[in-house]
Amino acid sequence: MANLHLRIGDLVWGKLGRYPPWPGKVVSPPKDLKKPSGKKCFFVKFFGTEDHAWIKVEQLKPYHPHKEEMIKINKGKRFQQAVDAVEEFLKKAKGKEQASHNGSSEDKSKSSTADGKKRKNPTTVKALLEEDKKDLASHKQTFFEKNKPCSSLEPISKRLKIIEEAASTSIQAADSTAVNGSITPTDKRIGFLGLGHMGSGIVSNLLKMGHVVTVWNRTAEKCDLFIQEGARLGRTPAEVVSMCDITFSCVSDPRAAKDLVLGPSGVLQGIRPGKCYVEMSTVDPETIAELSQVITSRGGRFLEAPVSGSQQLSNDGMLVILAAGDRTVYEDCSSCFQAIGKTSFFLGEAGNAAKMMLILSMVQGSFMATIAEGLTLAQVTGQSQQTFLDILCQGQMASTFLDQKCQNILQGNFRPDYYLKHIQKDLRLAISVGDSVNHPTPMAAAANEVYKRAKALDQSDNDMSAVYRAYIH
Repeated sequence: MANLHLRIGDLVWGKLGRYPPWPGKVVSPPKDLKKPSGKKCFFVKFFGTEDHAWIKVEQLKPYHPHKEEMIKINKGKRFQQAVDAVEEFLKKAKGKEQASHNGSSEDKSKSSTADGKKRKNPTTVKALLEEDKKDLASHKQTFFEKNKPCSSLEPISKRLKIIEEAASTSIQAADSTAVNGSITPTDKRIGFLGLGHMGSGIVSNLLKMGHVVTVWNRTAEKCDLFIQEGARLGRTPAEVVSMCDITFSCVSDPRAAKDLVLGPSGVLQGIRPGKCYVEMSTVDPETIAELSQVITSRGGRFLEAPVSGSQQLSNDGMLVILAAGDRTVYEDCSSCFQAIGKTSFFLGEAGNAAKMMLILSMVQGSFMATIAEGLTLAQVTGQSQQTFLDILCQGQMASTFLDQKCQNILQGNFRPDYYLKHIQKDLRLAISVGDSVNHPTPMAAAANEVYKRAKALDQSDNDMSAVYRAYIH
């Protein structure tokens, strides 16, 4: 691939950092943007975004020969929008070429210059590029108007849609502008603790959208890739907090969340008046109350912001953020939340987001267990599991989640997108929330037992859809 010959206007698949290959077009770089020294590279404008960069030739592939391959390995919503933008560009370019061909007989009599030399055909790549700038801008404007993204230049009060609950609790839902790349990153220094399945995608999107990020992870080697992409390295959680204005944490469970704050060289040692701490882990309300109390006792500002989604949604920047606590911290995190999610909600006082997150996980986990139960019952009664899935996907229960998880089961592919051990933890905590208010959760309790059985079968580190195996052993 090092000998790949490309010209201005060629369509390509370009790989930028750790992100999957993305459709783009080789364009002329701005005059003030010098070409990196060393390896051969081309300047690429990526479709469906505002991103452009010098890409090494070994990270590029021609668009058409690899189109089917790339579509199979990337199913994200933003990716599909980018591919659609490419196809729209090709359609318009083809129409212009055909129109030019039809009028070529008339053009021939006018194509000579004063010295007798013929002019270049007006559909050369350069001419098409100039016309395409207007066409692509028009296509993107139509798409964005249809989806009504919020402008990152508006005051945050205008970007937030206020919804009133029956109990008069205000919930602010901020639609993400990450899909069009129009985010203006905050000038605040961002810290991030925990580079697991969810945290890795979150940090990647923060960096991609221009945030200054300092990272720390218990396994230090996981930081290396992000350092290569421009992140800074913190040696301890305390150091990260002391270096940054806003520090996010995303770890596996309540114990890990507490250890990160209260342990040796922990967050609490770096907290100073005005420092912001945002807990993104899915934990119980009691843990949130404890963390909030110790952070604020040192003059810090606290926000909880657990995220609903999967590893793929984290990578795609399409998470749903549930926030509660200090409202001013929520507003300060605006560009970060836009970079990592499609929507964010502010739910009031600290603890509310933890409760809401656990209720969502309870429903999702119970649903997954029921799907697995239905697939196994179909099999043992002699029914086709694929037909069962096809019927479900044509009815009211149809969803991307349903289709993906069933396909995992039918293909025996349980590569983790959301760990089974984590959904079981969420179910356990949700049941505890129900107990605290004397509310019955019999469906969640039954599902929890099935996941515990799956964990006993060594499925903890597989995807949550591996709960299916609890029914066949």
